[in-house]
This record gives sequence, structure tokens and C-alpha cells, in this order.
Amino acid sequence: MKTYRPTTKSRRSMTSLPFKELLSGDAPHKALLAKKKRQGGRNGAGRITMRHQGGGHKRRLRDIDFSYDKKGIPAKIETIEYDPFRSAFIGIALYRDGERRYVVLPKGVAVGDTFIVAEDAPLTVGNRLPLGKIPVGTSVYNIEIAPGTGASLVRSAGNFAEVVAHDAGYAQVKLPSTEVRKISDLSWASIGAVGNEEHNLVVIGKAGRSRWMGIRPTVRGSVMNPVDHPHGGGEGRQGRGLRRAKSKWGKPTGKGQKTRTPKKYSNVFIVSRRKVGKRKKG
Repeated sequence: MKTYRPTTKSRRSMTSLPFKELLSGDAPHKALLAKKKRQGGRNGAGRITMRHQGGGHKRRLRDIDFSYDKKGIPAKIETIEYDPFRSAFIGIALYRDGERRYVVLPKGVAVGDTFIVAEDAPLTVGNRLPLGKIPVGTSVYNIEIAPGTGASLVRSAGNFAEVVAHDAGYAQVKLPSTEVRKISDLSWASIGAVGNEEHNLVVIGKAGRSRWMGIRPTVRGSVMNPVDHPHGGGEGRQGRGLRRAKSKWGKPTGKGQKTRTPKKYSNVFIVSRRKVGKRKKG
């Protein structure tokens, strides 16, 4: 991690990633860039549907390949780049047929390394193959929920899942949340763990840096009025006065409370529910 001289109070604890050491220094590939207009957390009617969003530095969207539909064609990593829209590092994959695509990079990859998407691919970092061909105990990322839908699970920096069992056409995968879920053996996954594992050690340090990132201030419910939040009101500093924490709209939140829809369609695929709070730490 990169630290700073304590010239101000905020600089004393601020940290950042040493990008010069971690990235290849290449400019983004223009053919895979797109404009992204900021919505400020608002919907089509102009109403705020996601609080604490707005402002921030301009960004260009990178077209990331999560489908991995070029099967049987080896690819070489050309660059290691920063993506402003995600915590993981990305890189240009140059396929043998000449096509270039952005992919999420695994831990330990370097410029010049190769990978392949194939059913008989070797079990090396970066290679991609069906879950049914991956042995128990292997770490995986970029997992498909259903065959052919593209990678949608385990894509954040430093994360990985573990294949813990195979049974009746399903692989039982332990996700980073500690939930164990059944996923079809025909779904594809990449071997390894997502790179940039030090992302969670970054200390933003000051309010201005949050604003550069497009994060607006968060106000605690306990300092609001009762009309604005269930935790509001009271003379001076008060506790919330409720047994369970609530959101601004009265829904359960935080402190290990269950917020999942009781009759969700995917409940049948959950082998073991995720552990939260103190139980997870233990």
C-alpha cells in the first residue's frame, strides 16, 4: 500500500494502491470504450431511487467480456489496466484470431500470460471450463448462475469461491458470503481468485476523495427528526429506541437481520445460508 506524509490530518491515515507497480501503464483500448452519462441516482422521472450518488470525476465505460464465448481459442494478456467502474483490475486479452476483449484479471497474472476457454482446459489460473470438470477444493471466480448466461458471481477484487461438492448434476459452491449454493455442472467458471486483493485496505482519508468517486455524504438516521427516519427524534444524543434497526422506509437493516425475500425462487438452490455478524467472524 502507498502511504503519504502527514502534512494534514486526513493525509495521516490516507492510503492508496501503488498503481505504477501494479499496472502496465497502457492507455485504454479506444475500440472498447463507451460514454456513460451520470444519472446521480435518479430514475427516468428525476426522482432519487439510490441515495448518496452524484458528482464525481468523468468516466468512460469499458466493455468487459463476461460471456467468454470464444471457446478453444488461446488468448494472451496484453495489458493490466484500472477500471473506474469496478474494484478488480482488467486487461486486454488478445485471442489468436486477432480479436481483442477486456477481461477481469485473476490474482497473480502478468502481461504475456495466456489462458483458454475450453471443456478440456488444464486447471491453471485464468483458464475457464465447466463446473462439472472442476475438482472439489478448487478456487473459482467469474461464475455463471445458469449455463450460457455469462459470468455474474464472484467478480469483485480479491474474491473467490470454492467448489465443495458435486451431486446430481450440480456443483455445490461456497461463495464469499459463506453461502453454499447449488449451480449446474454445465455452468462455466474461471480458475483462481480475482486480482487486486489489497483493494479493501485502501483508506479514503478525506471527504473530498469520496466526492471525486461520486459518493455523496451519508446522514445518520439518529440525527434526523422522527418524520424523516424511524431512528430520529429525542432530546440530545439518543439511542434508536427500537429493538431492531430499520431503514428510512421501516425495513429491517444491518445487525445480521434477514432481508432476503422468504419465498424467493432460488431458495431451492441454497444448501447452507450465509453466516452474518459475529457468527461469520468466528
